[in-house]
Amino acid sequence: MSELAGYIVSGLVTGAVFAVMASGLTLSYAATGVFNFAHGAIGFLAALLFFELTVGLGVPAWPAGVIAVLVFSPLLGYVLHRAMFRGLAQAGETAQIVGTIGLTIALPALGLWIVDLVAEPFGLPRADATSLPRGLGPYPPVNVAVGGVRLDSDQIITFVFALLAAAGLWAFMRHTPYGLRMRASVDRRRLATLRGIDADASSALAWTLSSTLAGLAGVLAVPTLGLDSTAFTVMLFVSATAAVFGRLRSIPVTFAAGLGLGVVQNLVAGYADFAEDITGLRTAVPVILLFAGLIVLNRSRDRVAGSAAEDAPPPDYLADLPPWRRRLPWAAGLVVLLGWTFTRSADDFYVGVVAQGLVLALIFCSFVVVTGIGGMVNLAQASFASMAALTCGWAFSSGLPFPVAIGLGVLGATAVGVLVALPALRLGGRILTLATLAMALLADQVLFQIDAFSNGTIGWPLPALGLGFADTTDPRVRVVLLLVLIGLVGLLVRNLERSASGRAILAVRSAPAAATTSGISGPRTKILLFALASGIAGLGGVLFAISKGSVTATDLPAFAGFVWLAVVVLQGVRRIGGAVLGGLIAAIFPELLAGWHVSAHVGAILFGTGGMILARHPDGVLAQMAEGRHRRRRRRLERAEAAAIQAEAAATAGTGTPVNGTRPSAAARDGAAPETASSARAGEAPGDGTAASEPDALFRLENVVAGYGDVTVLRGVDLSVRPGEVVALLGANGAGKSTTCAVAAGDLPVTAGRVLLDGADVTARPAYRRAREGVLLAPEGRGVFPGLTVEENLRTWLADPDPVYERLPQLARRRGIAAGALSGGEQQLLTLAPALVRPPRVLIADEPSLGLAPMVVTEIFEVFAELRERGVALLLVEEKATAALELADRVAFMRLGRITWTGPRAEVDDTRLTAAYLGVS
Repeated sequence: MSELAGYIVSGLVTGAVFAVMASGLTLSYAATGVFNFAHGAIGFLAALLFFELTVGLGVPAWPAGVIAVLVFSPLLGYVLHRAMFRGLAQAGETAQIVGTIGLTIALPALGLWIVDLVAEPFGLPRADATSLPRGLGPYPPVNVAVGGVRLDSDQIITFVFALLAAAGLWAFMRHTPYGLRMRASVDRRRLATLRGIDADASSALAWTLSSTLAGLAGVLAVPTLGLDSTAFTVMLFVSATAAVFGRLRSIPVTFAAGLGLGVVQNLVAGYADFAEDITGLRTAVPVILLFAGLIVLNRSRDRVAGSAAEDAPPPDYLADLPPWRRRLPWAAGLVVLLGWTFTRSADDFYVGVVAQGLVLALIFCSFVVVTGIGGMVNLAQASFASMAALTCGWAFSSGLPFPVAIGLGVLGATAVGVLVALPALRLGGRILTLATLAMALLADQVLFQIDAFSNGTIGWPLPALGLGFADTTDPRVRVVLLLVLIGLVGLLVRNLERSASGRAILAVRSAPAAATTSGISGPRTKILLFALASGIAGLGGVLFAISKGSVTATDLPAFAGFVWLAVVVLQGVRRIGGAVLGGLIAAIFPELLAGWHVSAHVGAILFGTGGMILARHPDGVLAQMAEGRHRRRRRRLERAEAAAIQAEAAATAGTGTPVNGTRPSAAARDGAAPETASSARAGEAPGDGTAASEPDALFRLENVVAGYGDVTVLRGVDLSVRPGEVVALLGANGAGKSTTCAVAAGDLPVTAGRVLLDGADVTARPAYRRAREGVLLAPEGRGVFPGLTVEENLRTWLADPDPVYERLPQLARRRGIAAGALSGGEQQLLTLAPALVRPPRVLIADEPSLGLAPMVVTEIFEVFAELRERGVALLLVEEKATAALELADRVAFMRLGRITWTGPRAEVDDTRLTAAYLGVS
């Protein structure tokens, strides 16, 4: 019994480190939506600093721990947020995954490189995996008996700090306004900004706290792990198991799962005798649990049919160029490469390096298929390549002909790819990425350790590949062969993209539910992609082994896939050209650094910092260069178009020529535009496009031009709202009403024109600042945070929600229910309820009656009437003209991005409504 207790208690201590690391992962993901693969690397840097302070400079353990955990780690988190994470939060999942993987490569290399630079001048020890760091407790550690189980002082300190960190973090997230803002920002970031929450500040705080927890885990784990950066990366993925069991949201469940993981790992190591017969099974227990947790507890959240893709393909910025112009740079590069190759001798070193780069480029083409086309990040590509090479070596050593052995290797990799694809049928995004990584680690730690398959540390010898007239012992032959194979793969990818299968893949990637209803099989599409990508990677792995002359289980480790993915995505994962460029860079660049006697850490730093480029340009370097040229052309056109629109609006106001081309009225012929004349009859200030024309207007859009990307939607919009006035903005679908709301709330920048609030220009102020100044947008489709409870939704705008419960008792009965579980009417009431207690100065309601029952619509409009009586300026966008006209004081009609008529409600008749909705004079 004492032995069992010992395993459990020591497992709890190990699990405590996992729990702290996993809690930090959960915090950063729950608050920002980014899964930080570099979390372990941050812990390593904190451990490295702690080691250098204590062992190198003789600083006592506790002050050194304070510096490493409470000063360095949060500062590093904030710097990374400013430099990278802030941009990644708005990028697609692929960019997020690859960007943080790049940091996993760069941060440890940066820390070790800095130590190498300052070690000699400052007398610091150089850190490596053999270093013997100390912990926070006394040195040497003091043994203490706890319930008959002996623990040392470092273990007790680890467990206590883990408990305190988890309890404090849970209380912070659930019971402080800062934690609520973090959770709201990740639930619906756009809505959070419209509610006055600075999502960027919340994200910065989340990364600061998350890095602090990573630093704490690193300092607590350093006596056990030493200073091996790979061990910290492995610890990250072990900790990810606990985070997965907490569904990346619940910190208490995550902490408990981390403790349980440590106990299970210890019990398997102590009692699972059957594991002795399977090499690596004991150490693979966390990986097995990770994979099981991903399959059982997580499903991909498919987008709703008809919604926009989260990772939509970028526009083709070269589409206006003729085909020969697009292909000319690559053809010229191919000619130069072949010319250079055949001017060199067969034993030229750099020809071999280029051949090695092309082998990697062939493997990288598999990323183009599965990630570039399919939108799925697969970290098992290195394992596919290793599987094919080992299978080929085993088959050839068993007496099979070499071509047959090569075919078996490729088929073996394809079969494993199909096996890995099975989890992809129910997983997606970062969850699928973790699942493929778990499969890769399982292959590395178990399958490739079977001596009968890998031939131990000796590996399998492989001969050169004969082509009749030459063989691959000549690197020049390898270059030509690989260029031919890459060209064939490029043709295959191009034909796939243009085929019915390619269109099916794009449909499944963009809108899975819609693809299913169209008769497209999502599972079949994903299996096809994985099979094709694994086959290409397998062929590259076989050629890698042939070039080397042999293959061992350690030649292509799973973690090599980290660097590969970072390099190819940095160049452009949607193009074969990006794979070729990435392969050549990955092979040539390290050799150049070695020839220049530059530290190997510099290469890892440069590869890893590519993630910072991805934060700003997720589609890679090639797309970035094309986009830069396109944007320069587009900016010139936009400036010219905005100037033309403003000039036209000014001419219209001066001559009385209406926008729709109808004849001007008598009042217009006297110098007023039609809407100006109408306003004058109602005793209103003329809408001449200046703020002075309506001195009592609280909120005004003045000659606003705005749009999305290359599309201009608003073309010189003038609109104003007075205190206590309801202005109904009416028009057909596509007229620009929702865009007007977005511009008014600060959710969409303007190309030209101004937005005025009480006479002050607020055009440059972001949405959260406008919300704090009293401009509140109730967006189309319910303005609630579905993952937060009713009470938490109210607290994002109110300090005390009790007055809301008195006014709307139906919400009081649902205060502890997640807002996403409410009915549509209840959600709309929840959207507007805070305004009843804390009325804004301006309320913008975009389609408030959308999808609601008539009784609920009546209640919603009663709320609007109450707000008008309390002096709120209300801009109401509504397709149901009857309800809007009953409430409105003034009406504005919009058509094709312009205000075509403005006037009092009394002057709205059937003719004007017909003109507004049907575009008829």
